[in-house]
Amino acid sequence: MINLEVPKKAKGLVNQARQAASEVFRPISRKYDRAEHEYPVELDMLASLLDGLNTSGEGGAGAAGVRRKEDEKDSGNRNGGNLSTVLGTIEMCWGDVAMLLSMPRQGLGNAAIASVADDEQLERFAGTWSAMAITEPGCGSDSAAITTTATEDGDNYVLNGEKIFVTSGARADSVVVWATLDKDVGRAAIKSFVVEKGTPGFEVVRLEHKLGIRASDTAVLRFDNCRVPKENLLGTPEIDTRKGFAGVMQTFDNTRPLVAAMAVGVARAALEETERLLAEAGVTVDYDRPANLQHAAAARYLRLEADYEAAYLLTLESAWMADNRKPNSLQASMAKAKAGRTAVDVTLGCVELAGTLGYSEESLLEKWSRDSKILDIFEGTQQIQQLIVARRLLGKSSSELK
Repeated sequence: MINLEVPKKAKGLVNQARQAASEVFRPISRKYDRAEHEYPVELDMLASLLDGLNTSGEGGAGAAGVRRKEDEKDSGNRNGGNLSTVLGTIEMCWGDVAMLLSMPRQGLGNAAIASVADDEQLERFAGTWSAMAITEPGCGSDSAAITTTATEDGDNYVLNGEKIFVTSGARADSVVVWATLDKDVGRAAIKSFVVEKGTPGFEVVRLEHKLGIRASDTAVLRFDNCRVPKENLLGTPEIDTRKGFAGVMQTFDNTRPLVAAMAVGVARAALEETERLLAEAGVTVDYDRPANLQHAAAARYLRLEADYEAAYLLTLESAWMADNRKPNSLQASMAKAKAGRTAVDVTLGCVELAGTLGYSEESLLEKWSRDSKILDIFEGTQQIQQLIVARRLLGKSSSELK
């Protein structure tokens, strides 16, 4: 088993995140899983602490941005904010995935703003809690098929359309909405807009009831002639058919490692709990003996842990590449694909190994198995990630490999 040492500069953050997960998230995890749609007020103080960490440049356990400055000189390998955020996210999701997704000002929309906003927008939207609205009733994994429109009208864009499965869509202060400037142009016309709550024409239609991450609200949003100031468009308004919609897709280079980190965190939580339960049952996992010479339960545990280690290393790699200004789209998709599937396999495997304890509410194992499924779906499904990886490895375009 490969164990990478946590960078010295990140150890304080990791310790704080583990403490928050242990003392804040875990004690209320079951409570808010049962009380779906009820806001966890216990998170407010913790969110303020993370705001301070992010402002100080130390990184936090929520949203952070992949910002690449071309004039910045290389200074050797660096372990920066992206790696710190991933490490913190792993610890927080060891506590509870839904609680992290419920944290104020740490939404996926915040990651989009941090990634592609200009300096003026970064300052203007500082302190906002922003959700991300991409998926539509007729558009799931294929982001290029978005039908929500943004029509230029004077100093505004007028948005029309509907978005579904928006995490923190009802609680957040604003939403980063993906919309097309011209349906006939295709991918290149997809842009993202920051739409603030209270804007006329912006409506929260309903909240969903879900299998897992029930403490996190998931909303359906409608935009009906919703007027958004032009300065709320993230990135350039120009439609460049040669570049495609790489500008908005850059967001995924940041958010996919974060989702991978969430999956790694919940997988590790399940493994640790299962190892404890196996030990109580007299089954010891021996790392100095081949798996086939051990108890069947120990052998199964070792296989699950090996998958976890691979997901963990891929996740760290994708974040490290972002810190070092290296293109990480391939690695971000690889990490998301591996970690998402691993979290599901590990949590379900641990439920089986724990027997009746794994299936009952006496342990959090059954909850983690429910929570993990979404991590293999949102921010690009398992199948889409595999398609992206295949295209990049084979040098194929989206039209050549579907």
